[in-house]
Amino acid sequence: MRRFTGEQYARALESWAFLDLAGKKPSLSSPFGDIFFESEDGWWFLDIVGGNLTRDWSSGAELQAALNTRDGQDNYLMVELATAATGLNLHPGEDEILSFTVPPMLGGPLSADNVEVSDMVVSVNLYGQIHEQTRNLPPGTPIAGINIT
Repeated sequence: MRRFTGEQYARALESWAFLDLAGKKPSLSSPFGDIFFESEDGWWFLDIVGGNLTRDWSSGAELQAALNTRDGQDNYLMVELATAATGLNLHPGEDEILSFTVPPMLGGPLSADNVEVSDMVVSVNLYGQIHEQTRNLPPGTPIAGINIT
């Protein structure tokens, strides 16, 4: 698990305004920058690769119980892929996460040879920009390029 400052989360999430983040406090991140939010109605999960925000747990205890399982670790933390990245000597620093050289939503594989270390703010913000620009396209639409702002 990774922890970042409120300012880092705020900057990283600027491009995710198309999702309802109101009343949700970013608290934790996965090794790949997915964000766990705490709110009055439970805990939410922002899957930055899939571009989805879901309320998956009613309490912190439910979240912890899920992350204590192999399925939870695979689904929410991508532990096997993070372990493979560590085996390739990829070790994120204090302000960094593991990310994908070619984002999976643009056709990059979910494999260790497509993983790199990136600044958390830049990577999460970039993924939000990609999702914002592509979210209304029909499935399978070819992407010729992206415009990063």
